[in-house]
Amino acid sequence: MEAIPRPAPGNLSVALSVFDPRASKAASDAGKLVFHCVGDTGGIHGTATQEAIATEMENQLKTAGEGDQARFFYHLGDVIYFNGQSTLYKSEFFEPFQYYPALIFAIPGNHDGDTQTRRGDLPDTEPSLYGFFLNFCDSSPQHASPYRMSMTQPYVYWTLNAPFVTIIGLYSNVEGSLDARGRNDQQHYLETQMKNADPNKKLLITVHHPPFSLDSAHGGTPDILTALDSGIAASGRIPDAVISGHVHNYQRFSRTIDNRTIPYVVAGAGGYANDQRSMHKLQKGIEQESLPFQTTLSSVQLQNFQQQEPGFLRITALADRIDFQYWIVPFDGSTPSLFESFSA
Repeated sequence: MEAIPRPAPGNLSVALSVFDPRASKAASDAGKLVFHCVGDTGGIHGTATQEAIATEMENQLKTAGEGDQARFFYHLGDVIYFNGQSTLYKSEFFEPFQYYPALIFAIPGNHDGDTQTRRGDLPDTEPSLYGFFLNFCDSSPQHASPYRMSMTQPYVYWTLNAPFVTIIGLYSNVEGSLDARGRNDQQHYLETQMKNADPNKKLLITVHHPPFSLDSAHGGTPDILTALDSGIAASGRIPDAVISGHVHNYQRFSRTIDNRTIPYVVAGAGGYANDQRSMHKLQKGIEQESLPFQTTLSSVQLQNFQQQEPGFLRITALADRIDFQYWIVPFDGSTPSLFESFSA
Protein backbone atom coordinates (compact mmCIF):
# COMPACT_ATOMS: atom_id res chain seq x y z
CA MET A 1 0.00 0.00 0.00
CA GLU A 2 1.14 3.51 -0.78
CA ALA A 3 0.27 5.41 2.40
CA ILE A 4 -1.74 8.57 1.94
CA PRO A 5 -0.68 11.68 3.87
CA ARG A 6 -2.31 12.13 7.25
CA PRO A 7 -5.22 14.56 7.26
CA ALA A 8 -4.61 18.10 8.41
CA PRO A 9 -5.98 18.89 11.88
CA GLY A 10 -9.65 19.76 11.70
CA ASN A 11 -13.10 18.32 11.39
CA LEU A 12 -13.60 15.67 8.71
CA SER A 13 -17.38 15.96 9.05
CA VAL A 14 -19.12 18.65 6.98
CA ALA A 15 -22.79 19.58 6.66
CA LEU A 16 -24.45 19.73 3.26
CA SER A 17 -25.54 23.27 4.15
CA VAL A 18 -21.87 24.35 4.08
CA PHE A 19 -21.57 23.30 0.44
CA ASP A 20 -25.05 24.27 -0.73
CA PRO A 21 -27.40 25.96 1.78
CA ARG A 22 -30.26 26.06 -0.75
CA ALA A 23 -30.07 22.35 -1.50
CA SER A 24 -29.98 21.50 2.20
CA LYS A 25 -32.98 23.71 3.00
CA ALA A 26 -34.95 22.45 0.00
CA ALA A 27 -34.42 18.85 1.13
CA SER A 28 -35.44 19.66 4.69
CA ASP A 29 -38.55 21.49 3.49
CA ALA A 30 -39.48 18.59 1.19
CA GLY A 31 -39.05 15.99 3.93
CA LYS A 32 -36.63 13.98 1.76
CA LEU A 33 -33.12 14.13 0.34
CA VAL A 34 -32.64 12.76 -3.16
CA PHE A 35 -29.21 12.14 -4.71
CA HIS A 36 -27.50 10.13 -7.44
CA CYS A 37 -24.77 7.61 -6.77
CA VAL A 38 -22.48 5.43 -8.90
CA GLY A 39 -18.79 4.67 -9.34
CA ASP A 40 -16.24 3.80 -12.00
CA THR A 41 -17.13 6.49 -14.52
CA GLY A 42 -13.72 7.28 -15.99
CA GLY A 43 -14.13 6.82 -19.73
CA ILE A 44 -10.63 5.79 -20.73
CA HIS A 45 -12.12 3.76 -23.61
CA GLY A 46 -14.37 6.60 -24.71
CA THR A 47 -16.88 8.69 -22.80
CA ALA A 48 -20.13 7.76 -24.58
CA THR A 49 -21.36 5.58 -21.70
CA GLN A 50 -20.69 8.05 -18.90
CA GLU A 51 -22.15 10.85 -21.04
CA ALA A 52 -25.35 8.84 -21.51
CA ILE A 53 -25.57 8.26 -17.76
CA ALA A 54 -24.90 11.94 -17.06
CA THR A 55 -27.63 12.88 -19.53
CA GLU A 56 -30.18 10.65 -17.81
CA MET A 57 -29.24 12.10 -14.41
CA GLU A 58 -29.70 15.58 -15.87
CA ASN A 59 -33.07 14.59 -17.34
CA GLN A 60 -34.24 13.35 -13.97
CA LEU A 61 -33.27 16.68 -12.44
CA LYS A 62 -35.11 18.64 -15.13
CA THR A 63 -38.32 16.64 -14.97
CA ALA A 64 -38.58 16.05 -11.21
CA GLY A 65 -40.78 18.19 -9.03
CA GLU A 66 -39.05 20.53 -6.60
CA GLY A 67 -39.18 18.07 -3.72
CA ASP A 68 -37.92 15.18 -5.83
CA GLN A 69 -34.88 16.81 -7.43
CA ALA A 70 -31.49 15.22 -6.79
CA ARG A 71 -29.41 17.57 -4.64
CA PHE A 72 -26.03 16.08 -5.56
CA PHE A 73 -24.19 13.20 -7.22
CA TYR A 74 -22.07 11.08 -4.87
CA HIS A 75 -19.26 9.34 -6.77
CA LEU A 76 -18.06 5.95 -5.49
CA GLY A 77 -14.50 6.20 -6.83
CA ASP A 78 -12.43 5.53 -9.94
CA VAL A 79 -13.21 8.95 -11.29
CA ILE A 80 -10.16 8.65 -13.59
CA TYR A 81 -8.41 5.73 -15.30
CA PHE A 82 -5.86 4.36 -15.12
CA ASN A 83 -3.53 6.24 -12.81
CA GLY A 84 -5.44 9.28 -11.63
CA GLN A 85 -3.45 11.86 -13.57
CA SER A 86 -4.78 15.38 -13.09
CA THR A 87 -4.53 16.06 -16.83
CA LEU A 88 -7.19 13.39 -17.49
CA TYR A 89 -9.87 15.10 -15.41
CA LYS A 90 -10.83 17.38 -18.32
CA SER A 91 -11.75 14.58 -20.72
CA GLU A 92 -12.86 11.91 -18.24
CA PHE A 93 -14.77 13.97 -15.67
CA PHE A 94 -15.41 17.64 -16.29
CA GLU A 95 -16.56 17.39 -19.91
CA PRO A 96 -18.85 14.34 -19.51
CA PHE A 97 -20.54 15.94 -16.47
CA GLN A 98 -20.42 19.54 -17.68
CA TYR A 99 -24.23 19.84 -17.81
CA TYR A 100 -24.96 18.17 -14.47
CA PRO A 101 -26.21 21.15 -12.46
CA ALA A 102 -25.87 19.87 -8.90
CA LEU A 103 -22.80 19.34 -6.72
CA ILE A 104 -20.61 16.28 -7.20
CA PHE A 105 -19.00 14.70 -4.13
CA ALA A 106 -16.62 11.73 -4.25
CA ILE A 107 -14.50 9.20 -2.50
CA PRO A 108 -11.41 7.92 -4.36
CA GLY A 109 -11.08 4.52 -5.96
CA ASN A 110 -7.98 2.44 -6.52
CA HIS A 111 -7.28 4.00 -9.91
CA ASP A 112 -7.54 7.52 -8.47
CA GLY A 113 -4.68 6.63 -6.13
CA ASP A 114 -2.72 4.35 -8.45
CA THR A 115 0.67 5.58 -9.66
CA GLN A 116 1.58 2.65 -11.91
CA THR A 117 1.92 3.34 -15.60
CA ARG A 118 0.37 0.81 -17.93
CA ARG A 119 0.87 0.44 -21.65
CA GLY A 120 -0.76 3.42 -23.30
CA ASP A 121 -1.02 5.45 -20.07
CA LEU A 122 0.34 8.92 -19.71
CA PRO A 123 3.64 8.85 -17.83
CA ASP A 124 2.82 9.19 -14.13
CA THR A 125 4.70 12.16 -12.73
CA GLU A 126 2.39 12.91 -9.79
CA PRO A 127 2.07 11.59 -6.21
CA SER A 128 -0.78 9.27 -5.36
CA LEU A 129 -4.17 11.04 -5.28
CA TYR A 130 -2.73 14.35 -6.53
CA GLY A 131 -5.51 14.85 -9.07
CA PHE A 132 -8.21 13.86 -6.57
CA PHE A 133 -6.94 16.26 -3.93
CA LEU A 134 -6.69 19.02 -6.53
CA ASN A 135 -10.27 18.66 -7.75
CA PHE A 136 -12.20 17.39 -4.71
CA CYS A 137 -10.22 18.50 -1.63
CA ASP A 138 -9.25 22.02 -2.65
CA SER A 139 -8.58 24.65 0.01
CA SER A 140 -11.13 26.98 -1.57
CA PRO A 141 -13.49 26.72 -4.58
CA GLN A 142 -11.99 27.77 -7.88
CA HIS A 143 -12.60 27.07 -11.55
CA ALA A 144 -11.16 23.60 -11.99
CA SER A 145 -12.65 23.70 -15.49
CA PRO A 146 -14.90 26.05 -17.46
CA TYR A 147 -17.84 23.93 -16.32
CA ARG A 148 -17.37 23.32 -12.61
CA MET A 149 -15.71 24.67 -9.49
CA SER A 150 -13.36 22.48 -7.48
CA MET A 151 -14.84 20.88 -4.36
CA THR A 152 -13.63 21.54 -0.82
CA GLN A 153 -14.18 18.18 0.83
CA PRO A 154 -12.00 17.99 3.94
CA TYR A 155 -10.11 14.83 2.98
CA VAL A 156 -10.23 11.62 0.95
CA TYR A 157 -12.24 9.98 3.74
CA TRP A 158 -14.88 12.21 5.23
CA THR A 159 -18.46 12.45 6.48
CA LEU A 160 -21.31 14.32 4.83
CA ASN A 161 -23.99 15.36 7.32
CA ALA A 162 -27.14 15.96 5.34
CA PRO A 163 -30.86 16.16 6.11
CA PHE A 164 -32.16 12.71 7.05
CA VAL A 165 -28.87 10.88 6.43
CA THR A 166 -25.23 10.72 7.47
CA ILE A 167 -22.85 9.45 4.78
CA ILE A 168 -19.47 8.16 5.96
CA GLY A 169 -17.11 7.94 2.99
CA LEU A 170 -13.98 5.78 3.19
CA TYR A 171 -10.85 5.43 1.05
CA SER A 172 -9.96 1.78 0.50
CA ASN A 173 -6.59 2.63 -1.05
CA VAL A 174 -5.24 0.83 -4.11
CA GLU A 175 -5.42 -2.74 -2.88
CA GLY A 176 -8.55 -2.65 -0.71
CA SER A 177 -7.82 -1.86 2.93
CA LEU A 178 -8.27 1.20 5.11
CA ASP A 179 -4.85 1.60 6.72
CA ALA A 180 -1.23 0.85 6.00
CA ARG A 181 0.56 -1.53 8.32
CA GLY A 182 1.22 0.10 11.69
CA ARG A 183 -1.45 2.77 11.26
CA ASN A 184 -5.10 2.76 12.25
CA ASP A 185 -6.05 6.35 11.44
CA GLN A 186 -8.96 5.53 9.18
CA GLN A 187 -10.24 2.64 11.28
CA HIS A 188 -10.32 4.93 14.32
CA TYR A 189 -12.08 7.58 12.24
CA LEU A 190 -14.68 5.07 11.06
CA GLU A 191 -15.45 3.83 14.55
CA THR A 192 -15.66 7.36 15.96
CA GLN A 193 -17.92 8.59 13.16
CA MET A 194 -20.24 5.59 13.48
CA LYS A 195 -20.48 6.07 17.23
CA ASN A 196 -21.15 9.81 16.92
CA ALA A 197 -23.56 9.63 13.98
CA ASP A 198 -26.95 11.16 14.73
CA PRO A 199 -29.18 8.27 15.85
CA ASN A 200 -32.21 10.08 14.42
CA LYS A 201 -30.79 9.95 10.89
CA LYS A 202 -30.16 7.07 8.56
CA LEU A 203 -26.53 5.96 8.18
CA LEU A 204 -24.86 5.08 4.88
CA ILE A 205 -21.28 3.89 4.49
CA THR A 206 -19.59 4.30 1.11
CA VAL A 207 -16.33 2.60 0.18
CA HIS A 208 -14.94 1.86 -3.27
CA HIS A 209 -13.97 -1.81 -2.76
CA PRO A 210 -17.09 -3.88 -2.01
CA PRO A 211 -17.20 -6.18 1.02
CA PHE A 212 -19.18 -8.67 -1.10
CA SER A 213 -19.10 -9.40 -4.83
CA LEU A 214 -19.67 -12.56 -6.81
CA ASP A 215 -18.03 -11.32 -10.00
CA SER A 216 -15.20 -13.25 -11.64
CA ALA A 217 -12.83 -10.28 -12.03
CA HIS A 218 -12.39 -8.85 -8.52
CA GLY A 219 -14.60 -10.56 -5.96
CA GLY A 220 -15.34 -9.23 -2.50
CA THR A 221 -12.78 -7.50 -0.28
CA PRO A 222 -12.22 -9.30 3.05
CA ASP A 223 -10.20 -6.48 4.65
CA ILE A 224 -13.03 -4.02 4.06
CA LEU A 225 -15.60 -6.43 5.48
CA THR A 226 -13.44 -6.89 8.58
CA ALA A 227 -12.98 -3.12 8.96
CA LEU A 228 -16.72 -2.45 8.71
CA ASP A 229 -17.58 -5.25 11.12
CA SER A 230 -15.00 -3.91 13.57
CA GLY A 231 -16.66 -0.50 13.24
CA ILE A 232 -20.05 -2.00 14.01
CA ALA A 233 -18.70 -3.86 17.05
CA ALA A 234 -16.81 -0.84 18.41
CA SER A 235 -19.59 1.70 17.87
CA GLY A 236 -22.69 -0.36 18.47
CA ARG A 237 -24.18 1.22 15.33
CA ILE A 238 -25.30 -0.79 12.32
CA PRO A 239 -25.35 1.11 9.01
CA ASP A 240 -28.62 1.17 7.11
CA ALA A 241 -26.75 0.33 3.88
CA VAL A 242 -23.24 -0.09 2.48
CA ILE A 243 -22.62 1.12 -1.09
CA SER A 244 -19.53 0.39 -3.20
CA GLY A 245 -18.19 0.47 -6.73
CA HIS A 246 -15.01 -1.15 -8.15
CA VAL A 247 -16.83 -4.02 -9.86
CA HIS A 248 -18.27 -2.91 -13.20
CA ASN A 249 -21.81 -4.19 -12.77
CA TYR A 250 -24.69 -3.99 -10.30
CA GLN A 251 -25.22 -6.41 -7.44
CA ARG A 252 -27.47 -6.19 -4.39
CA PHE A 253 -26.79 -8.38 -1.39
CA SER A 254 -28.79 -8.65 1.81
CA ARG A 255 -27.06 -9.38 5.09
CA THR A 256 -28.68 -10.17 8.42
CA ILE A 257 -27.07 -8.42 11.40
CA ASP A 258 -28.79 -8.63 14.79
CA ASN A 259 -32.09 -9.52 13.12
CA ARG A 260 -31.85 -6.52 10.78
CA THR A 261 -31.58 -6.91 7.00
CA ILE A 262 -28.92 -4.59 5.57
CA PRO A 263 -28.38 -4.05 1.82
CA TYR A 264 -24.80 -4.16 0.54
CA VAL A 265 -24.90 -2.67 -2.94
CA VAL A 266 -22.30 -2.75 -5.72
CA ALA A 267 -22.85 0.06 -8.25
CA GLY A 268 -19.73 0.28 -10.39
CA ALA A 269 -21.24 0.41 -13.88
CA GLY A 270 -20.92 4.16 -14.29
CA GLY A 271 -19.05 4.47 -17.55
CA TYR A 272 -15.73 2.62 -17.64
CA ALA A 273 -17.27 -0.26 -19.57
CA ASN A 274 -18.10 0.78 -23.12
CA ASP A 275 -19.94 -2.35 -24.27
CA GLN A 276 -21.48 -5.47 -22.79
CA ARG A 277 -18.28 -7.45 -23.23
CA SER A 278 -16.38 -5.12 -20.89
CA MET A 279 -18.91 -5.39 -18.07
CA HIS A 280 -17.77 -7.61 -15.22
CA LYS A 281 -19.68 -10.89 -15.18
CA LEU A 282 -20.71 -13.04 -12.25
CA GLN A 283 -18.88 -16.24 -11.48
CA LYS A 284 -19.78 -19.10 -13.78
CA GLY A 285 -23.11 -20.70 -13.04
CA ILE A 286 -24.46 -18.15 -10.58
CA GLU A 287 -26.61 -16.41 -13.16
CA GLN A 288 -28.43 -19.70 -13.74
CA GLU A 289 -29.25 -20.12 -10.05
CA SER A 290 -32.54 -18.89 -8.64
CA LEU A 291 -32.52 -15.69 -6.63
CA PRO A 292 -31.86 -15.03 -3.84
CA PHE A 293 -28.57 -16.87 -4.21
CA GLN A 294 -27.14 -18.16 -0.94
CA THR A 295 -23.47 -17.27 -0.52
CA THR A 296 -20.94 -19.18 1.55
CA LEU A 297 -21.89 -16.88 4.45
CA SER A 298 -25.24 -18.02 5.81
CA SER A 299 -26.27 -14.45 6.61
CA VAL A 300 -25.55 -13.07 3.13
CA GLN A 301 -27.65 -13.55 -0.01
CA LEU A 302 -27.42 -12.15 -3.52
CA GLN A 303 -30.84 -10.63 -4.14
CA ASN A 304 -30.42 -9.19 -7.62
CA PHE A 305 -27.85 -8.24 -10.26
CA GLN A 306 -27.47 -6.52 -13.63
CA GLN A 307 -24.36 -7.40 -15.62
CA GLN A 308 -25.36 -6.41 -19.17
CA GLU A 309 -25.97 -2.65 -19.06
CA PRO A 310 -24.50 0.36 -17.24
CA GLY A 311 -26.57 2.30 -14.72
CA PHE A 312 -26.75 4.36 -11.56
CA LEU A 313 -28.56 4.65 -8.24
CA ARG A 314 -31.15 7.24 -7.33
CA ILE A 315 -31.38 7.34 -3.53
CA THR A 316 -34.04 9.03 -1.42
CA ALA A 317 -33.41 9.47 2.31
CA LEU A 318 -36.44 10.10 4.50
CA ALA A 319 -36.93 10.25 8.24
CA ASP A 320 -38.02 6.62 8.52
CA ARG A 321 -36.32 4.85 5.59
CA ILE A 322 -34.05 5.06 2.56
CA ASP A 323 -35.49 4.24 -0.86
CA PHE A 324 -33.19 3.01 -3.64
CA GLN A 325 -33.78 2.87 -7.38
CA TYR A 326 -31.34 1.39 -9.86
CA TRP A 327 -31.67 2.83 -13.36
CA ILE A 328 -30.11 1.20 -16.41
CA VAL A 329 -28.89 3.20 -19.41
CA PRO A 330 -28.52 0.69 -22.31
CA PHE A 331 -25.42 0.67 -24.47
CA ASP A 332 -27.55 0.71 -27.62
CA GLY A 333 -29.02 4.12 -26.81
CA SER A 334 -32.52 2.87 -26.08
CA THR A 335 -34.61 4.53 -23.39
CA PRO A 336 -33.24 4.32 -19.82
CA SER A 337 -35.46 2.36 -17.49
CA LEU A 338 -35.93 1.49 -13.83
CA PHE A 339 -34.35 -1.90 -13.10
CA GLU A 340 -35.43 -2.34 -9.47
CA SER A 341 -36.49 -0.52 -6.32
CA PHE A 342 -35.96 -1.46 -2.67
CA SER A 343 -35.90 0.19 0.73
CA ALA A 344 -33.82 0.04 3.89
